[in-house]
Amino acid sequence: MGSFEHYLNVNGRMLRLGYTTGTCAVLAAKGAALALFSGSVPESIRVMTPKGIPVETVPSECYMDGDAAVCAVKKDAGDDKDATDGILIYARVERIPDRDIVISGGEGIGVVTKPGLDQPVGEPAINSGPRSQIREAVLSVMDELSVDEGVRIIISAPEGVEIAQRTFNPKLGIEGGISIIGTSGIVEPMSLSAFSDAMRLSIRQEAAMGNKELIFVPGNYGMDYLRRERLDKSPRPVVMISNFFGDALDEASACGISGLLIVGHAGKLVKCAAGIMNTHNSMADGRAEVFASHAALAGGDKDLIGRLMSSLTSDECVEILKEAGLLKEVMDSILEKAYRHLYDRAGKDMRLGVIMFSNVHGTLGSIGEVNI
Repeated sequence: MGSFEHYLNVNGRMLRLGYTTGTCAVLAAKGAALALFSGSVPESIRVMTPKGIPVETVPSECYMDGDAAVCAVKKDAGDDKDATDGILIYARVERIPDRDIVISGGEGIGVVTKPGLDQPVGEPAINSGPRSQIREAVLSVMDELSVDEGVRIIISAPEGVEIAQRTFNPKLGIEGGISIIGTSGIVEPMSLSAFSDAMRLSIRQEAAMGNKELIFVPGNYGMDYLRRERLDKSPRPVVMISNFFGDALDEASACGISGLLIVGHAGKLVKCAAGIMNTHNSMADGRAEVFASHAALAGGDKDLIGRLMSSLTSDECVEILKEAGLLKEVMDSILEKAYRHLYDRAGKDMRLGVIMFSNVHGTLGSIGEVNI
């Protein structure tokens, strides 16, 4: 027992699902409770995830420690390997005088230091979903064994302090360790939901701290551009949105953000001109088609359109347009179309500015309220 054999068909490939740190904490807490109240170490532990998929595993460690029991479960991320894959999540369960179930964080579990997260400032970063599931799992053991007393459950991850440096936690305001998360309890392979969730959380957090004007950049190119143009000194917080333009705008609108400056590489924003709001290559491309259609509107001939359609990169398209003397007219046209799609998604109540750049050619244009 211990190999989690559930699969998802992703683009014709059968990829194995995994389970979250939250599910590991639930399994460990249940295993420790069983050991404490039954007096024997369980051979395996089984829980039902909110996704409706059961997880059963053999504990990596399970033992008595004085009047408490300790159990550890290894994280299995399936085919979606992440920083926490393979680490041990521990639960220590001990009796307390009060008839209550108290959940706290131990070594390697981060502490919330900024508002806007799932837990209040000062609390361990164990999200409400896993907290509820831990409580239910331990209560089920206590009910089964007719235990009528209180317990303290301490969740820890000894490797969490080091691993947290490779996650979004320090930027989000979770210090000293990892988070115990997992809404569904299941990790879906090749899912971009983890980054999207972190990005949404960053926006909610900035809104909670009273920051109503933000700068969005898709990635490191945007951050480099901000530094070159000295925009990184702006008082407006910068949120990295990766490919999730639509999700980021939806979250900003829902959080009451009043002003946005989007600073993006042409390779991303050209896709937005086609109404593509998730610019990951696996979702859509269309860059050459956008360049070609706007060049045609600007009077480009058949040879120019053919060269643009055969190009491999946005920078190559920019160079072709520059040689043809159509760069400014075409980029202005593309920017206007991208702005319209982004503005429509953001909503009329948001002041929006967009700056497009190329690593090779620098600033290609701007539109809207770039000085929000």
